[in-house]
Amino acid sequence: MSHAPATIEVAVEDVAFGGNGVARHEGKAVFIPFVIDGEKVTARIVHQKKRFAEAALEDVIIASPHRVEPPCPYFQTCGGCSYQHIAYGRQLEIKSRQVEQTLRRVGKLAHVPMQAIIPSPDIYHYRNRIRVHIEEGRVGFYARDAHELIDIESCAIASPEVNEALRAFRSRAVFDGDYTLSENAGGRFFEQTNDTVAREMLAVVERLVKRDQSLLVDAYCGSGLFARHLAGMFENVVGIEENVHAVDQARRTALPHEKYFAGDVEMHLPEVLATADCGRTTLILDPPAIGITPRVGDLIMASMPAEVIYVSCNPATLARDLGQLCRAYQLISVTPLDMFPQTAEIEVVAHLRA
Repeated sequence: MSHAPATIEVAVEDVAFGGNGVARHEGKAVFIPFVIDGEKVTARIVHQKKRFAEAALEDVIIASPHRVEPPCPYFQTCGGCSYQHIAYGRQLEIKSRQVEQTLRRVGKLAHVPMQAIIPSPDIYHYRNRIRVHIEEGRVGFYARDAHELIDIESCAIASPEVNEALRAFRSRAVFDGDYTLSENAGGRFFEQTNDTVAREMLAVVERLVKRDQSLLVDAYCGSGLFARHLAGMFENVVGIEENVHAVDQARRTALPHEKYFAGDVEMHLPEVLATADCGRTTLILDPPAIGITPRVGDLIMASMPAEVIYVSCNPATLARDLGQLCRAYQLISVTPLDMFPQTAEIEVVAHLRA
């Protein structure tokens, strides 16, 4: 059995979800960060696995025409961004391709009705909040693939207001720990971090919703982002969310025909769908990155709401869940949104109908 040398010269064939370039050496896949498909590079093997290897980029021999100079001095050290070396148009192409490939490979979907990816109007300075860490006087983000804190004075993808908050925060004496810096006071629950693309996502979902539906069920609803935006289109709206702080916020501003349940989706979804006219019900799923449980998938297919709109921040778990749901539903469209430019993250809206 031959062993890969410490340094290899390879051609980059693709960029995988997560941001690493994919090359091949001696019949084995090699994953290399900070490269672009079409490039020829030298890389140093850092981890040798049974079926693949991980390598660090050493030199770009033939550069892609899409390679650009990263504006951030912390890029490749800080673990936040993966794509600052790639022109934005190419980032969008890569992300869209990753979604389609993942749905085909993981979800075993023969046909993926991809829609054009929706870009972010702001490709830097778009984040309305960041989470920083403090250790022994250092303030910043952890390094890529290492528990090493990188001291950060300013974040290129954070908004000017957030960077101003970071500067003020750095000047104070604060205990070690994790802290959220935000444009707004915010609540103790998840909210979207790119305001302009969040609005685009709401518009996408609104366009997809059938116009003759009576009930909207917003599962994993947070503080009611989709429920509130779409409430005028439905006779009744139900939100389900396990974070009690988010539910309290949703209830404070709820209209008379909105109702919010605090608790697990597996627990509340059966009782909501049991009394619903599922032929006139729209179900929105916006789960965390781990996706929905098989039990939730079974509940959906047993009740068969007329349409399901699945909002995902993880194409791999979306693909797994669509693989289950598409046994009963037709996949109508898949729309990626670039909620997080310069990073490997992708937001996706999938539309299914019974």
